[in-house]
Amino acid sequence: MRFPNGWIGGAALIAGPVLLLAGTLLRSPFHFFFPDQLRAVAEHPGLVQAAYTAFLAGNVVMWAAVACLADRIGVRSPRWAAWGGVLVTIGLFARTFHAGVDQAAFSATRRLGVEGATELVARGYGDLHLFSFLSFTIMFGWFVLAIGTYRGGVLGKVRAVALATMGLLPLGVLKGTEVLSIVGTVGLCVALVPLGVQVLREQPRPTRKNVLIAVPVAVGLGALAVLSTMG
Repeated sequence: MRFPNGWIGGAALIAGPVLLLAGTLLRSPFHFFFPDQLRAVAEHPGLVQAAYTAFLAGNVVMWAAVACLADRIGVRSPRWAAWGGVLVTIGLFARTFHAGVDQAAFSATRRLGVEGATELVARGYGDLHLFSFLSFTIMFGWFVLAIGTYRGGVLGKVRAVALATMGLLPLGVLKGTEVLSIVGTVGLCVALVPLGVQVLREQPRPTRKNVLIAVPVAVGLGALAVLSTMG
């Protein structure tokens, strides 16, 4: 059995890009750089939190989408699948790390005010960490993966180019939305959402037994998610 299976991979190919696009559009009203992002969090906390949460969720979901994509590329182009899959996945880890810093900065804004949080972030903005050395993967990985999808016969030229536009998406801590952000996330949707629909259609219909098992499992995971917030 492959992991992730077709149901997980197909769902991720749809949900990941859509969540990233939603997060990108939700934070588009605010200026790109971090002082303005922190000001936005103070003035529009619900909207900004929703925007960053949607983007983070999409980023996390994308690991399964990339794994599914690399698996399909690997049938004809295993080297491109391996390199593209590894580089993009590391880039996803890096963006997740940045999201943790974003959350800490939002917390500082609530406690220190906009000026205090801006000063705190400015002082540590250039500090080195592991992902400082791996930040190139955030952009470069998408170009490698896009070439792999074309060479592997998974996507045609147009959708492979659309996938490559994700490499234009700005990176770093507390980055808002600019034109390239929208181009990249729309391109990701154009490239992967139809593939996700195709993958789901290829799957056998779930049996009644599978459905009966899935419902209590989903409820149990939801309960665990709630309990996780209490520790």
